[in-house]
Amino acid sequence: MTYCHATPTPRQPDEPLDTAALARAVAELSLLRGTFTLRSGRTSSYYLDKYLFSTKPEVLGAVAQHLAARLAGIKPDRLAGAELGGIPLVTAASLATGVPCLFVRNQRKDYGTAKRLEGTLKPGQRTVLIEDVVTTGGQAVEAVHDLRNEGAIVEHVIAVIDREEGGAANFAAADVAFEALLTKTDMGIDDE
Repeated sequence: MTYCHATPTPRQPDEPLDTAALARAVAELSLLRGTFTLRSGRTSSYYLDKYLFSTKPEVLGAVAQHLAARLAGIKPDRLAGAELGGIPLVTAASLATGVPCLFVRNQRKDYGTAKRLEGTLKPGQRTVLIEDVVTTGGQAVEAVHDLRNEGAIVEHVIAVIDREEGGAANFAAADVAFEALLTKTDMGIDDE
């Protein structure tokens, strides 16, 4: 495995990153080269390690600003993120927008309240799922179904990165609008 990242150029906290600068920062931090098995089961020559950008306050803050801009036109009642990678993203987006958030567990816990969904949701609340990296969108589609089963109206998924490998079609099949802040093309990533 080869780490292909460098430290992004420091910037002032109130200076927003444009999309091209965000793409560069995320790629510099998260792009790994090697042979990786993805959640979908596919093998890839690169991996985008979301934890390498979502744990950097200056980049996470910029991602939150971009998510807030996208969410402004949707005006959801709730934001949701699936564990584990979606949790810091949805939390940051919630802080940037003032919209309460929900956490979707991978599995229902078998102790305490035994919930699959953490946070408060009233049936009929418009909820946007925030996702980290989409390949086929499998985990996100599962989270959409879980949210809908709890009474949420989920019509949108916003990802930070779209690997452009079929996720959009799977969201369309689940009757969900999909958009990404960045694509692998935006980030200058090839499959070599």
